[in-house]
Amino acid sequence: MSGPLKHTKEIEQALIGDSSAESSVVASWARSKNLHKLEPGRSGSMQRLSAREFLETCDRLGSLIDTAQLSLDRLFQAVGSDGCCVLLADKQGIPVDRRGAISDDKVFNEWGLWTGNVWSEGEEGTNGIGTSIIEERALTIHKGQHFHQKNTGLTCSAAPIFDHEGNLIATLDVSSCRRDLTIGFSRLISLAVIDAARQIEAAHFEYKFGDARVIMASEPHNTDGSQLNSQGASLVAVDRDDLVIGATRAARRLFDLQDKDFQNPLPLSSLYGQEVNDAKRYSQMGRRIISQALAKQGGNISAAAKALGVSRATLHRKIKLLNLDT
Repeated sequence: MSGPLKHTKEIEQALIGDSSAESSVVASWARSKNLHKLEPGRSGSMQRLSAREFLETCDRLGSLIDTAQLSLDRLFQAVGSDGCCVLLADKQGIPVDRRGAISDDKVFNEWGLWTGNVWSEGEEGTNGIGTSIIEERALTIHKGQHFHQKNTGLTCSAAPIFDHEGNLIATLDVSSCRRDLTIGFSRLISLAVIDAARQIEAAHFEYKFGDARVIMASEPHNTDGSQLNSQGASLVAVDRDDLVIGATRAARRLFDLQDKDFQNPLPLSSLYGQEVNDAKRYSQMGRRIISQALAKQGGNISAAAKALGVSRATLHRKIKLLNLDT
């Protein structure tokens, strides 16, 4: 049985066996076949954006492309000598930036590993970029795990990138068409991709909150003292009053933060369940303590004054003196 026929048969048998619940790859094959109506043996050129469409795609990503440059360079320095290229793609699976050795450019272009091509799962079936976007997780699609026969010479390791509001905005991918690339070595590449994706996330977050103080949130520990793992860096942005005005996806999950929590910012201390004794600290209080007291009471001046141990009139005078918005 020829290669294309064998690959198609393998996918068909896997789908007949309904093993998608046990295998994420088979689940992606099922989406490719049943949802996207693709065929494993489909040939032909990839969908490619026009020059105008490509520029519009880049514009939608805004500052992310700029903030990703250093991480893309570092990642390529780590994997470029091993016959790999680096791709930064938007959430539609369209590479907007890449790194690759000039000597490999012709080969990678023929494989479609180039800016402007569409690597969504809906177009190319199971693949590193498209499937990582759909499943919102880091993964590696190794050779025959690709849905389309024409892509089975590739090994692709990808990791999603989330924006400053915790939404998926892009994905980072390292792809290789080397025949001798082993699963073991691809796992090492995957770790490098994940690390670079988190660096891009952090740089983008810090850029978006350039006027704020960005801190690494301390994570809770297991009963044995080991630190709990989370996806990405748990970064929190606080204003000059130590009110939380932003958090990465990992921090949102860590502290169970929702979008509504940033409409009426919380004191940083409240994320750790720390109750500040405002009455004792009133004699030294300034903007931060008053702002935190108001935040904890949802802007209710009477309740904040009671928590601070002062009269409502006194708190009003202090707010006016400090020019605090209420």
